[in-house]
Amino acid sequence: MNLSVGIVGLPNVGKSTLFNALTRKSAPAENYPFCTIDPSVGMVEVPDNRLATLARISQSERVIPAIVEFVDIAGLVKGASVGEGLGNKFLANIRETDMVAEVVRIFEDEDVHHVSGVVDPMSDIETINLELIMADAESVSKRMQSIVRDVRSGDKKSVELKSILERLLPHLEGGQLANTLDMTNNEKELAKELRLLTLKPFLYVCNKKQGAFNLDDNNDDRWQELLSFFEETNSVYVIVDAGVEHELKDLQEDEKNDFRREYGTQSNGIDTLIKASYRLLGLISYFTTGEKETRAWTIEEGDTAPEAGAAIHTDFQDKFIRAQVVGFDDLVSAGSKSAAKESGKIRTEGKEYMVKDGDVMEFLHS
Repeated sequence: MNLSVGIVGLPNVGKSTLFNALTRKSAPAENYPFCTIDPSVGMVEVPDNRLATLARISQSERVIPAIVEFVDIAGLVKGASVGEGLGNKFLANIRETDMVAEVVRIFEDEDVHHVSGVVDPMSDIETINLELIMADAESVSKRMQSIVRDVRSGDKKSVELKSILERLLPHLEGGQLANTLDMTNNEKELAKELRLLTLKPFLYVCNKKQGAFNLDDNNDDRWQELLSFFEETNSVYVIVDAGVEHELKDLQEDEKNDFRREYGTQSNGIDTLIKASYRLLGLISYFTTGEKETRAWTIEEGDTAPEAGAAIHTDFQDKFIRAQVVGFDDLVSAGSKSAAKESGKIRTEGKEYMVKDGDVMEFLHS
C-alpha cells in the first residue's frame, strides 16, 4: 500500500528541512522562496518498537518496517488558487497526495525571512487553507456544471453527487475545509472522486527552532491562539524542531537521544509526526515473523483477513482459506510461537475476521 503525505506551507517555514530530516535525503533548503519547485519524494520508515521485539523472539535475519511516502511540495503563497507563485503546479502536486501535513512556523529569527514579514501562525494557516478552499470551490463549481446532463438523464450516482456538491459549495465559500462537512460514509466515498484538496486529512506541524524565540516555550499569545484553533477544530498537531532533527538525521538513535538532551529537548518530533500521519491515514500494521525476517505490513483499519493478506500477495486474498493469528502482547508474554500455541493464544480466523493493529499472522491459501 503506497499512501503519501504532502508537506505544505508558506515559503521559509522549514518544509524542506523537515523533509530532509524525515527522509535523510538532500532536497534544497536554502533561505529564499520557491527554492523547492519540483516535489521531492521520500519513503519513510514508520517507527515501531514491536518489530525489534518480534525479531528477537524469532531470531530473524532481517527486519522490514512499514513505510509512508512523504512529498516535499514548494511553498504556497497568497493567490496560489489563481496561479500566483507557481500556484497551479503546487496545487496539482498536493492533489496527488492522500494527506496534508501543513508546516507552521512558531519561532522568531531575524536571520530567517518570513514571507509576510511577521511570524503569525494563525495568519499562515488562514492564508494556506483559504487558497486550498478557493481551489476546491472552483473545482466543485465546475463539476456542478459538467454533471447537469447526467442528472437530467436520471443517472442515480450523478443525482447523489449533485446533492453533495450543492452542500459542499456553500460550505467551501464559507471558508470551511471540505473535510469538516458532515457526510455519510457513502457520501464520503462519492466525494473522493472529486479529488478535493481539503477533503484530505490535515495534520498541523508546528516547527520551532533551538536557540530562537519559540512561541510555545514562551507561552506567547500567538501560541495560545493556535492552541485554541486546534481545540475548536479538533485538529491534530505535532511540535517538531526540524533544524535539530535534520542535524541528527545521520546519527544512531542512542546518539540522537544524547544530543537531544544537550539541546534541551527529550521528544522525538519526527517519530511523533510519522506515527500521527500513519494514524490519520487510517492505517494499521500487522506482522509476519520468522527466522528469515520480521516484517510490518500496512493495511487500512477495518480490513478483513483476506484483504490484509493481499498486502503480501494477491493469492492470499483470492485463494484465502484461513489465517493463524496471535496478538503481539500474547506472543511476547508466551515468549515464542510454540509456547503461544501450547497456551491456546494462537487462534484460527476466517474470511470475516477484521485484522487488529499488532496482530501476528500466518496465512493459508489454496
